[in-house]
Amino acid sequence: MAERPVFGYIVWAVLFGAVFAWEGIALIRAGDVFPTLSDAMRAVMRYPVGRWALFALWLWFGWHTFVRGWHFLLRDGQ
Repeated sequence: MAERPVFGYIVWAVLFGAVFAWEGIALIRAGDVFPTLSDAMRAVMRYPVGRWALFALWLWFGWHTFVRGWHFLLRDGQ
């Protein structure tokens, strides 16, 4: 059995922690200029190029998260 990638888990935990910290600080300091994630998404989605960029990012993330390592779906004629 392969050893678990502890470093990868730590990186994901730090990334999720940063996102939650950002949102928490933004919600606590609602009167400041510190935007929430929904404010940032609203600003990006205002323009069609931003919508297409987020869609491309969503497709890329989904591919690398769910499809890339699934060999049973991508068999080479075996």
